[in-house]
Amino acid sequence: MRRSVLLSLSLALLTATVAAAQEEPVVVYLVRHAERADDPTVGTPPEGRMLAEDPPLSPAGEERARLLAHMLGDAGVTAIHTSDFRRTRDTGDPLARRAGVAMRVYDHLDPAGFAAELRGTPGRHLVLGHSNTTPQLVEALGGEPGDPIEEMEYDRLYVVVLRAGRATTMMLRFGAPYRR
Repeated sequence: MRRSVLLSLSLALLTATVAAAQEEPVVVYLVRHAERADDPTVGTPPEGRMLAEDPPLSPAGEERARLLAHMLGDAGVTAIHTSDFRRTRDTGDPLARRAGVAMRVYDHLDPAGFAAELRGTPGRHLVLGHSNTTPQLVEALGGEPGDPIEEMEYDRLYVVVLRAGRATTMMLRFGAPYRR
């Protein structure tokens, strides 16, 4: 009797371990919005022109957004998350239309809270953020953000894979390369 109970418990533990190992990972693609337009200005201060608070994408940014949609078009993206800015929404729009996925606005000022939400939501996610928020979110997910994103650097694509409480990070480049 004791042996059969021990065997049953061992089998249950092995089954649970195999099921956990086969569990689908949460995959999070993270990018900064594509290039913003330089035209909309809000004044001419002594240090030069200032961008509008919510500028659209430049033609180069629109091209990068189309490239992102092409790259992730067959990746099985199930959710697209964007900060509440025109440039992030415009960057995600081509993929949203291609994949038939609605974009959801997230609070880009709460990376820890949003990371917890992503960890608990199965699927493949695209997150569109900013130079100062995207690396913070990668880190909040347990990934490696690398060096800070430079002001004019738009070609960074993070892939964070979350499985069994662990994060694996890949940092890729796409589109026109950033030159220092």
